[in-house]
Amino acid sequence: MTVTHLKRGKPEAERADDDAKVRATVETALADIEARGDAAVRDLSQSFDGYAPDSFRLTASEIDAAMQKVSDRDMADIRFAQDQIRSFAEAQRASMTDIEVETLPGVFLGHRNIPVQSVGCYVPGGKFPMVASAHMSVLTAAVAGVPRIVASAPPVKGAPHPAIVAAMHLGGAHEILCLGGIQAVGAMAIGTQTIEPVHMLVGPGNAFVAEAKRQLYGRVGIDLFAGPTETMVIADDTVDAELCATDLLGQAEHGYNSPACLLTTSRKLAEATLAEVDRILEILPTAETASVSWRDYGDVIVCDTHDEMLQVANDMAYEHVQVMTDRDDWYLDHMHSYGALFLGPRTNVANGDKVIGTNHTLPTKKAGRYTGGLWVGKFLKTHSYQRVTTDAAATLVGEYGSRLCLLEGFVGHAEQCNIRVRRYGGINVPYGAAAPYREAAE
Repeated sequence: MTVTHLKRGKPEAERADDDAKVRATVETALADIEARGDAAVRDLSQSFDGYAPDSFRLTASEIDAAMQKVSDRDMADIRFAQDQIRSFAEAQRASMTDIEVETLPGVFLGHRNIPVQSVGCYVPGGKFPMVASAHMSVLTAAVAGVPRIVASAPPVKGAPHPAIVAAMHLGGAHEILCLGGIQAVGAMAIGTQTIEPVHMLVGPGNAFVAEAKRQLYGRVGIDLFAGPTETMVIADDTVDAELCATDLLGQAEHGYNSPACLLTTSRKLAEATLAEVDRILEILPTAETASVSWRDYGDVIVCDTHDEMLQVANDMAYEHVQVMTDRDDWYLDHMHSYGALFLGPRTNVANGDKVIGTNHTLPTKKAGRYTGGLWVGKFLKTHSYQRVTTDAAATLVGEYGSRLCLLEGFVGHAEQCNIRVRRYGGINVPYGAAAPYREAAE
C-alpha cells in the first residue's frame, strides 16, 4: 500500500504528556469535591470562571429572565433545530421495541427498554458557547423518557448564557445549573449538599471535562469517552481545494488540539488544499485557534486508490468523516469505524453539529471502533425477563439446567433447578444429584 504523508501533526509522545497533566489536575479536583462538596465546587468555579453565586441552580425566574434576552430570530432558530433533532430522536426511539416471545411451550422471554432515571447533561460554554449541545443531550434524553434531567453550562461573562438556558429549558431540562468544567461534572456525578447525584453523565467538553468523565465512569454511566473534536475529509478530484480546506478548518477552530485530516487520491488536490488552508487562515477570524490546531494536529495523506483510503480511514476512526468522491455510497457501505458520515459535497459537518437532526456527541480517539455516538438509545437500558407458565416447561428446562449446573460444579445452582423438577414434574431427584435424562419420546 502506498501512503504518502504531505503533512503530519504533533508526535503521539507529546500528546501523551499533555494528557498526563490533565489527568493529574482532574484527579485532584474530583477528590476535593468528594471531600468538601459545595465548598469545593464554589472554590473551583471561582478559580476557573470567576463565578460563585449563592446557588448554582437557576430559579424559574432566572430562567425566564435569561430567555427574555434571546432575540425572536435566535429563538426561532433554536426551535427549528430542536424540531429536527426531536423528529430523528423520536424515529430512533420508535425503532426500539419491547419484546416478548414464547421460545418453548410455556416459556416466555422478553425485554423492556427502561430509561435511565437521572442524567447530567454538560454543555460547553467556554471559548464557544455550544447552544447545540443542549439540544443533543437534553432533548434526546427527554425523548427517551428520562424522568430527571440536570443540565449544566459554565457562565459566560459572569452570567448564564441566555441562548444555552433557552435551549436547555425548551429541550426539557428539569434542573439547570450555571456551572462549568470539572466542577460541573464532578458535582453532578458525586453529588454535594445541594446537588443530588445523577446516574449518568453525557455531553462533550474540553480535555478536562472528558478526563473527569473518564475518571467518574463506573460511579456513573457515561455516553462515551470523548476527546477533542476530529474531522476527516475523504476526497478525490471531483471536488476542489476550497471546499476541502473550508471543511478542515471548520472543525480545527474548535480548540488548539483538534485533529483535522485530508485523505485523498489526488496529489494535486492535496497540494492545492495545503495552499488554500494557508489562504483561509489569513482571513479566518478564529485563525488564532485554528492555525495552532492545524499546525500541531493537521494531516494530509495521499493514497493511490479508494481501497487504500478506506483502509486508512477505518484505521484512524475519526469522529467526523466528510466523504466527497465519485463513490460516496461505496464508503457508506464499507466504512465501519467512525463517529458520523457526511456524504457528498452538499452535506457538511457544521449542519450535523447544529441543525440537521443527527446527534453531534460522537466518539473520538478511535472509539468509533467499538461504539457509536450519543443517541436516544444511550438513555435506555434494555432489561430482560423470563416467565415460565406451565409445569411441563418448568420440569423440562429444570432438567437441562440441573445437569448443566453440575457440569460446572455448582451444586446450589443445580438445586434451584431440582426443586422445580420435584415439585412440578413429580420426579424424585436426590439432593445434589443431576436430574435424569429422559428420551424425547417419553
